[in-house]
Amino acid sequence: MTYPILYSLQHCPYAMRARMALLMAQEDVLLRAISTKDKPKEMLLVSAKGTVPVLVLENGKFLDESLDIMLWALKKNDPHDLLKASDPSILINILALIDECDVGYRANLSAYKHAKRFHIDTENYLRSECEKYIQKLEALLENQSYFFGESLSLADLAILPFVRQFANADKKLFRDAPYENLSQWLSDFMASALFSKVMRKYPLWNENHEQFLFN
Repeated sequence: MTYPILYSLQHCPYAMRARMALLMAQEDVLLRAISTKDKPKEMLLVSAKGTVPVLVLENGKFLDESLDIMLWALKKNDPHDLLKASDPSILINILALIDECDVGYRANLSAYKHAKRFHIDTENYLRSECEKYIQKLEALLENQSYFFGESLSLADLAILPFVRQFANADKKLFRDAPYENLSQWLSDFMASALFSKVMRKYPLWNENHEQFLFN
């Protein structure tokens, strides 16, 4: 039996969200754990971008954008209704919230982490720019458990890794900030069986060509 092949990196936020969607879609894949310092030529021959995740399908086609992988998996099988199939307008809003994350917020987050690491004087400004999006997420959780109601959606999975990065950049600041709803949302995710399974560490495929059925 053949399976799609997923090239992945344990702590890459894009690979994390792809793995979450694959698990929620119950889509079995062969996981190949890689190192950014020694990327396997097999992956580079498929996707010259050299970034993860890369999903190689059984027909030889591939997906090398995390959101594309998430949508591919969930459109095949969505037992938890992460795409909110009963109301297509909700999916439009879900994708818009993810787009805000992936464009403006993600750029500010990357710059903020860099400024914090190297003690650059734009650190506070960049954090405040990140917080514009963080505050929006906090408000969405004011009267509900997830961003789009009382059940998980694609948005929760896609945005989680980047909220986690923001929280980890300065844990005390995040803990003391007025983000009680978002903190609880993040804490619940971090304690979940889903997150534990997603973050399981695998031996590098590049070293001995071991690959594992990820399901």
